[in-house]
Amino acid sequence: MDKTVTHKQRQGPLAGIKVLEFAGIGPGPFCGMLLADMGAEVTLLERGGGTFASQMFGGGRKAVANRGKKSVCVDLKHPASKELVNRMIGAVDVLIEGYRPGVMERLGFGPDACLAINPRLVYGRMTGWGQTGPLAQRAGHDANYAGIAGALDSGRHRGGPPWVPPTLLADMGGGGLLLAWGIACALFEAQRSGQGQVIDASMCEGAALLAHGLFNLQALGAWDGRCVLDSSAPFYEVYACADGLWLSVCPLEPQFYAIFLERLGLAGDAEFAGRQYDTARWPGMKQKLTDIFVSQDRAFWIELFADTDACVWPVLSMEEAPRHAHNVARQSFVDLGGIVQPAPAPKFSRTPGQIHTEPPLLGEHSAEQLMALGLARGEVEQLLAAGVIMPPRPVC
Repeated sequence: MDKTVTHKQRQGPLAGIKVLEFAGIGPGPFCGMLLADMGAEVTLLERGGGTFASQMFGGGRKAVANRGKKSVCVDLKHPASKELVNRMIGAVDVLIEGYRPGVMERLGFGPDACLAINPRLVYGRMTGWGQTGPLAQRAGHDANYAGIAGALDSGRHRGGPPWVPPTLLADMGGGGLLLAWGIACALFEAQRSGQGQVIDASMCEGAALLAHGLFNLQALGAWDGRCVLDSSAPFYEVYACADGLWLSVCPLEPQFYAIFLERLGLAGDAEFAGRQYDTARWPGMKQKLTDIFVSQDRAFWIELFADTDACVWPVLSMEEAPRHAHNVARQSFVDLGGIVQPAPAPKFSRTPGQIHTEPPLLGEHSAEQLMALGLARGEVEQLLAAGVIMPPRPVC
């Protein structure tokens, strides 16, 4: 496993880009992490009491989403904070916020005010429902957004309830990743126009976008409970093994399915051979495969299919995944300060992403970042004494 070390000089395709991230939960911090991994200098503007994210996921060095960032802790309710934050806004290329619509405006840092200070600013807004619409002011979480998007309903065993994914579909994929993509696009456009703009990223719309292929199948009439991708098919499913571990079995294409049957000794079985897409036989085929796979431990099946394109692979735990030979060879995971976590992705040939520092302590860089803005040490000390900024703390 790669042992990522800190780097004094930032590298990556976004090196030189400066980002101000108003601390939040979930997709906003993930978006900031993606930008930091790619070399952007991300300053995390935190509150003295921390956030729900810091309570849920831990703060300080354990906050994986804050890796590579610098923390400045400001009391946004203090009268002297506005001028300070405005100076920070004037010095960055990107702003990220994840509050409900209207909150930033009430704080005095809405898009109009910020773009007046910094016309080239890319202002990224991350919400569940978007800035407008009848649900804009309502609370929600990943499964709510994915549910309204039509995406959650697709994740079910036929006849069973929808499966609730662990905040991956709307929060991270449809939210943080989509906002990072929007920011990258807006930065590219700003290089040509010299003008910034506002990005309204909605987790609900992002979840729908991720499900585009399912809407494609729906339009073709193929998403009717007999689809190869909705777990109805016996050859696109997870199966339990004798030791309680699991396999992902996905030989969709006929050539891979033929290899699959051959290794299982089913090539001559009348129920399987030549009947891959005979949906009437799928329940019986699935039951037979269930009985076969549960007869041996997972290691037996992995060895049996190891040299094939049968598309049979283990379902690894989060403890197992970093140790898998493929992930080790690709350096897909890193150990940063004793915290095992996914490495920056995707990989670049000339300007690879890197984790530049461990996650910061709350307010760890307050003095450093403010002096970089031009404040004298004495001014910083006055702000500390007045409670406008907070001193470093070991945890949020």
